[in-house]
Amino acid sequence: MVAGDTIYVSGTTGYDYATGALPEEAAEQTRQTFRNIEAALHQAGASLHDLVQIVTYFTDPDDWDAIGAVLRDELQGIHPANSGVRVALIDPAMKVEISAIAVRSA
Repeated sequence: MVAGDTIYVSGTTGYDYATGALPEEAAEQTRQTFRNIEAALHQAGASLHDLVQIVTYFTDPDDWDAIGAVLRDELQGIHPANSGVRVALIDPAMKVEISAIAVRSA
């Protein structure tokens, strides 16, 4: 969803939309989630560097360290506000979902 220069990307999970595959590990799901967010932002004329906020939803607190490591890697040099929320997701195979807000740079 694009509203002016603001882009909202919600409900993004670790599915590879080209193949329909969902990695088993939380870290790999998180990496694929960022690829999906990056693709959505690219379609809207933005990039990960335009992120101003993300909310990371995760199902298992034991996965948080692995998810956090991917967040640090993917967001290197980018400092969006970030919240983590433990939830139950619709598909039990999904371990991570991320919603993002970006503002296109002028």
